[in-house]
Amino acid sequence: AEKIARRLIEQRLAACVSLTPGAVSHYRWKGAIETSEEVMLTIKSRRSLFERLRAEIRRIHSYETPEILAVAVIDGDKDYLDWMEREVAWDEET
Repeated sequence: AEKIARRLIEQRLAACVSLTPGAVSHYRWKGAIETSEEVMLTIKSRRSLFERLRAEIRRIHSYETPEILAVAVIDGDKDYLDWMEREVAWDEET
């Protein structure tokens, strides 16, 4: 989780990555019911960078099928959103 977070920030694919340890996931995998303790990452970025972000996560993640979801932000604090815009790469950068 730390490696992924740092890489995404270094490459300006995310403005901020929050790590939430202690998430417990229950799921079916290859026919068996599994339970795993995981670290959940909340990655703040822009929609136009999603494909590059997804590809980078898949490249370095240890899971065969990592959970990568995009969640729309309806609204937010203007100062925070402005800060995010300054911190992530534009499509043609990096």
